[in-house]
Amino acid sequence: MSNSKNPMGNMRKSTVAVIDYGMGNLHSVAKALEHVADENTSVIVTSDPAVIDAADRVLLPGVGAIRDCIGEMHNAGLVPSIRKAMAEKPFLAICVGIQSLMSHSEENGGVDCLNHFQGNALFFGEKHTDHDGSKLKVPHMGWNQVKHTIDHPLWADIDDNARFYFVHSFYVVPENKAEVAGTCDYGLEFCVALARDNVFAVQFHPEKSHKDGLQLYKNFLHWDGKP
Repeated sequence: MSNSKNPMGNMRKSTVAVIDYGMGNLHSVAKALEHVADENTSVIVTSDPAVIDAADRVLLPGVGAIRDCIGEMHNAGLVPSIRKAMAEKPFLAICVGIQSLMSHSEENGGVDCLNHFQGNALFFGEKHTDHDGSKLKVPHMGWNQVKHTIDHPLWADIDDNARFYFVHSFYVVPENKAEVAGTCDYGLEFCVALARDNVFAVQFHPEKSHKDGLQLYKNFLHWDGKP
């Protein structure tokens, strides 16, 4: 999104709002964004709907239980601003943030989510196994390869099958397979990135994923919201 000049002749800073609803490692996310931002980009951690509404880009983080995440979004009065941002501007969701955009999660006996992407978040299972039948640990934790399933601006300068850092026990299953932007293999091939119009969401932690995670954040800060 291009900057515009104010009456003083200075370039207006482009702003990215990191939504603070009490869940997520906001400090490390903000620091990673600041590391790749140029001098004309301002990173703001905020719980103020007005600031989110005014931002050029919005990032939705998330950790922990999905019921708590969705509950805190509603309690903080942020859901209308989240929906507005997803309709209007470049929007990135990370980690549990991707699960919050689904219709439903089976965590905690079932939780209704924001329903931006139709589909569910499912549990790997206590007895999750690899393709050879050997037991795999849940949560899925550590580095794993991400396969690009579509060509997207947020994958720019990131190799197909690059490794990203994961910590999660649930994975998303969208109804529309055309919205899958990336997959990973952990006993089964599952979706780790979703894309539709100006919204992109990933299951992994970019801020913990070294150069490729930083590149994804850099791509986001330069993304105009077009596929």
